[in-house]
Parts: sequence; structure tokens; C-alpha cells
Amino acid sequence: MKSKNIIIGSRGSKLALIYAETAKKIISENYKDFNIEIKKITTDGDLNTKDRLSDIGGKGLFSKKIEQELQQKKIDLAVHALKDMPSEEPEDLLTNCFLERNDPREILISKKNLTLYELPSNAVVGTSSFRREFQLKQIRKDLNFKLIRGNVDTRIKKLNSESYDAIILSYAGLKSLNLQNNISQFFSVSEVVPSAGQGVVALQCRKTDSDLINLLNKINHLPTHNCITAERSVLKILEGDCETAVGANAFIQGKKITLSAELFSLDGSKRFFQQDSKDLSKSRELGIEIGKKLRIESNNSYKK
Repeated sequence: MKSKNIIIGSRGSKLALIYAETAKKIISENYKDFNIEIKKITTDGDLNTKDRLSDIGGKGLFSKKIEQELQQKKIDLAVHALKDMPSEEPEDLLTNCFLERNDPREILISKKNLTLYELPSNAVVGTSSFRREFQLKQIRKDLNFKLIRGNVDTRIKKLNSESYDAIILSYAGLKSLNLQNNISQFFSVSEVVPSAGQGVVALQCRKTDSDLINLLNKINHLPTHNCITAERSVLKILEGDCETAVGANAFIQGKKITLSAELFSLDGSKRFFQQDSKDLSKSRELGIEIGKKLRIESNNSYKK
């Protein structure tokens, strides 16, 4: 980055553009003489809104084309919803800057404003996530689950027009879009463990762009970075992607970081859970340890 012009690459959805504008604002506040523009990029995940992501290529469908533009120097900076990024990224790119985390909780929206516990037996809940489906089945085994894809506002429209009784979404996205009035129920992070990185906006650049790396280091939110380091380390051990139902959530108290993580068997019938705390400086080690414990617990269950 030799000039003071920065082109930010982002998905073109309302929510993605809000995240990109947030990143632009934070950079502008810290570097007032930079000229920053946002480029909309249509990803394969945006083009196909009918099939389950794990059936058509996984999480990379939302990031690959943006990353390619970054590699080809058509953009200088990529902005992603971190939970949509694969656990491994291209070797020539770096994701090491995270904006302050938004609320990571999950929420339920239902047609009659019913909570999960009030939904009738055999009610249909829409989700595109195996994790969310398996988690809610732990609470209500009598519910049915149906694939739903699309942006947040699209899913709410589908709830009202198609054969769904409720949908489950992340609160962060709904709040950013000012759609909180639709919420029927909040789930605590212990009731429904969020996806690793949920509620976090990630900024990605080229590893060779030392000027931009230095800039991003100065706006990186360190507490969020520590939590993400722990959560994403679990994913890397479990090789987590869309077909792997994994939840991971970390929080900081004083100089300690606590991480909760869960893993489900492929059919969702078995749940494995681990929680532990370490000194804040050992966030990565904590994630690796918990990931290994979950993997051992899962492997042992299949041997019985």
C-alpha cells in the first residue's frame, strides 16, 4: 500500500456493507487523510441461496472471490463476517485484525412471537446450520428443521410467506439491520453455544502489505482478538467447516480467558462439550487443548 487510497472489498448484502462501512469509519477516524472506497463483490454464496453450503463448497463460498480480488490487487482490504470464513486461509493473505465484537448470542423469530418452548410439537424451524439444528434438538426433540438460505431480511420474509413456524439467527446481524423488533427469544451463550467468531468483523490483507498491516494493528481490538484466537484454534484442530457442527465461545474476566466449545456427531445424536480457563496470554493453547479433548472424546465414542 504505497498510496493513501484504500479499496475495501465486501459482499454486497445490506449487512456486509454495514460491516464494511463500520471498518471504513474506524480507519478514517484513525487515519483522517486516507481516501477509502468500498467495492461490492458478488460471491458464489450470494449467487446460490437454495442449497446447503456444505453441499456446494462450504464457508469459502462467501470469501473466496473477495480473497481472489485481494490476491490480484484489485482491492487492498477485505472485510468479512468472521464466522463465514474457513478456519484456514490462503498462505499469502493475513487475517489478524478484528473489530470489537458485537453480541454473539443466537435469537429466535417465530410467526406468533412464541419462544422455542412454546412452539407446538412438529413445528418447522428454519436454519442453514447443522450446529443450530442439533443444538435446538437437544432442547426440543419434537421439532422439525428445514433448510433456509438468504440474507437476514430475506429469511424473515420467507418465515412470513413460506412453511416455517420459526427461524434461528445471530443477534449481531439483526441488531445491525435494526430488526430487533422481530425477536421472539434470546438464547444465552450457554444455552446455544455460538459459532466460532460469531459477531466479529474481520479485516484481511496481503501478507506483503506491511504498511497496511501496521495500520490494521493499531485498530485491532485486542480482547476480541484473544477470544477469536481461542475459538478459531478449536476449529483448526477439528478442521471445522459447514459440515462440522461446532460451537465455540470465549470470554475474558480479568487476566483469565474462559472457553466453552461443543462438537456434535455427524448425525447430531451425540454431543461433546468442554470448558476450561487459562491465563489470557495462553488463548491459543487453550483453544488447541479443548479442540484436542473434543476430538478424543468424539473418537472414543465411536469405539464403544
